[in-house]
Amino acid sequence: MTTPAATVATILLAHGSSDANWLAPFDNLLAHIRSGLDSERVELAYMELAEPSLHHQVARLAAAGYSRIDILPLFFAAGRHLRKDVPAMLEQQQNELKQQGYDLEISLHSPVGLEPEVANAISNIVIRRISTQ
Repeated sequence: MTTPAATVATILLAHGSSDANWLAPFDNLLAHIRSGLDSERVELAYMELAEPSLHHQVARLAAAGYSRIDILPLFFAAGRHLRKDVPAMLEQQQNELKQQGYDLEISLHSPVGLEPEVANAISNIVIRRISTQ
C-alpha cells in the first residue's frame, strides 16, 4: 500500500440519480473544485442510484492509505438521509475496514446548503428572477 503525501481526503457526497443529465453538473463541479486546489484529494460519490458509491470511494481511499476521510454532503439541508442513513452506512463501513486492519477516521460534515453563502446566492438568484418578470 502506498502512503499518500497527505493523509486526508475529501468525498463530495451527492444523493444520486439514474439520470445522466442530473449527474453531469456534479462532474463539472468536481472538475472546477479540483482546478482550485493544489494536491488535496477530492472525490465524488453518490449515496444511491449512481456510481461511484460512497462505500466504493471510502474503501478505495482507505486502500490508498488515507487515514482520514471528510465527507462533505452536497445537499441543501440535513434530512433523514444525512441524520440517519449516511451515518449508519459510514459506521458499518468503518467497522468493516477496522476488521480489515485499516485505522480510519471518517467525518460526516454538515451539508453545504447550510452555509450562509449558499443561502445568499439562492436568495439573490430568486430576487433577480422575480424582479425581471
